[in-house]
Amino acid sequence: MPRTQVAILGAGPAGLLLAHLLHLRGIDSVVLERHTRPYVEARIRAGVLEQGSVDLLTKVGLADRLHRERLVHHGLELLFDGVGHHLPLTELAGRELTIYGQHELVKDLVAARLETGRPLLFDTPAVGIDGLDTDSPVVRYVHNGQTVELHCDVVAGCDGFHGASRPAARGLTTYEHVYPYAWLGVLAEVAPSSEELIYASHDRGFALHSMRSPTLTRLYLQVAPDEQVSAWPDERVWSELATRLDRTTGFALTEGPIVDKAVAALRSFVVEPMRYRRLFLAGDAAHIVPATGAKGLNLAVVDVAVLASALGRWFADGDPAGLESYSDTCLSRVWRVQHFSWWMTSMLHRAPDADPFTRRLQLSQLRYLTSSAAAATSFAENYVGLPFPDWSFQ
Repeated sequence: MPRTQVAILGAGPAGLLLAHLLHLRGIDSVVLERHTRPYVEARIRAGVLEQGSVDLLTKVGLADRLHRERLVHHGLELLFDGVGHHLPLTELAGRELTIYGQHELVKDLVAARLETGRPLLFDTPAVGIDGLDTDSPVVRYVHNGQTVELHCDVVAGCDGFHGASRPAARGLTTYEHVYPYAWLGVLAEVAPSSEELIYASHDRGFALHSMRSPTLTRLYLQVAPDEQVSAWPDERVWSELATRLDRTTGFALTEGPIVDKAVAALRSFVVEPMRYRRLFLAGDAAHIVPATGAKGLNLAVVDVAVLASALGRWFADGDPAGLESYSDTCLSRVWRVQHFSWWMTSMLHRAPDADPFTRRLQLSQLRYLTSSAAAATSFAENYVGLPFPDWSFQ
């Protein structure tokens, strides 16, 4: 029977980064991904990396192209009442942000994995996980039409919210909040209209101006959860963006061809613990945050860094302390990020049933945030990301 030390479900950033960190420690793994390689490398996801994530990727040799092509940001803009307010994040918190598309990072991680020669199987869905109560769990997967059993010491569930890993765990407690609005996200082949991200709070709803490169702009509009993409032809998208990003002076929204358009729901989701026996959950398999704070990818990076360190000690000398504390260590950060993302989302979005009183409260919070050094510093510390612990991967 095929055997490995760690069976990794999911070839997104979490699974691929974990595989690389384990490889550096001499730990064998097999990565199983239910989608095809072209799909995985093309799907549009987050694009904001905290400095801690970039530092880790750099330390383990995965950031050469990232450093050549990234956009570095030292601040952002909050737009409300028709006026933009600059927040100098690096000045306030001492750390910078990197803009680098998640799909580009995945390409880098796939290339690094293939270079190691260790197994990475695409179009290979996991269909069952057994034996988690034993010393040798078994992952059943389908490859080239055949069902295969992979025996392992540990299973790492990095296969997202809809993957096979979380349902295999027992005794998990779920915490969830579904927001009464969604995001219409578009990718346009046009130079960004601003050098910084713009978060706009408007009476018609939230809008976000972001970017992926000097020639690709990423934009979002708050819409209803049941909104259909077909209701948003390009002309309507640009018109609504122009309205919500408008200001009294000094801004012009540049339009261009829209090459991708999709509606995404917003939710907060956490399971506790992030472990069941020899199954460890990481990234979206264990928690989801609304995209407002740009935290999902960065939380996944921390998860797998903690897990890789713990597995390294366990395989090297049998020390289980890191594995036993894995869930508590990760959840401490997860809940801090959940609160910040919920707070930021609630402050910027217009609830469908919001009354004038609620809107005035939102504006009061925004005015305080942009006029108080203490409030701005707290915001900056959370937005750029809490410092990463100094894990060693020597």
